Parts: sequence; C-alpha cells; structure tokens
Amino acid sequence: MIPFAQQLDAAYRRESDADVRERIFLVRRVRVDKVQAASVAELELHRTRIWAYKWLKRYDVGGGGIELLRDRHRSGRPPDVSDEKILDIRTELSANASGWRAKEVMEIIYKKTGIRYHEVHVYRLLHKSQMGF
Repeated sequence: MIPFAQQLDAAYRRESDADVRERIFLVRRVRVDKVQAASVAELELHRTRIWAYKWLKRYDVGGGGIELLRDRHRSGRPPDVSDEKILDIRTELSANASGWRAKEVMEIIYKKTGIRYHEVHVYRLLHKSQMGF
C-alpha cells in the first residue's frame, strides 16, 4: 500500500486545477506534516482560517479522497423560459441573416414568453452558447 504522503504528492502533481492543488497542499501540510491549519492557510496560502477548516472538514468527513476537494456543481437559478420557447425564438432569430439589435430581441422574447429581460441580460443571453441566438 502506498503511504498517504506519497498519494497526496502524486495527486498534487497530476492535478491541473489550481484550486484543487491548493487544497491538496493544505491537506498534505496539516495531515502529514502536522502544521497547524491556521498557519498554513494564513502564512503559506494567504487564505483565511475558516477556508482551511472548511476544506479539511469536507475532506475528513467524506473519508478522504481528492474528489472531495473539488468544487461541487452549482445548479443556479432555473430559467424562466422553457426549452420549447427558446427553440421558437432561436428559429425566428436564425431566419434573419442580417442580424438583430438587443432591443429587437427583447421584444421578440417578450412577445413569445411574456417575460421582460433587461437589455444587459439580453446581451448575456445573446452571447451564451447554450441559447444559440
């Protein structure tokens, strides 16, 4: 069986996500090198003690494992517009090859859905690849 320190070192070298590497480093320094969590967080990682305790707790309660040090999926707020209506809007917008202004798209969305978006949010929707406008 591979010693715990070597497993953490190997995981640290393989990891491409900088945030996860930082958390692996924290676990290594606290659990293997026996350095105080607050000291590692504040002096070596320039983070808060609470940040360190949060990640150590998640790691320990979960039974260990690098996957526990990854960010969890955040679903966010569900869309107000259904997928079917988005498809209708997308079809209408793609029919015009000359392009659209944000205010025109705002009116189309309002006519089809009854939902009024702010112009800035329409720009976000226009640039969001999922919407495909």
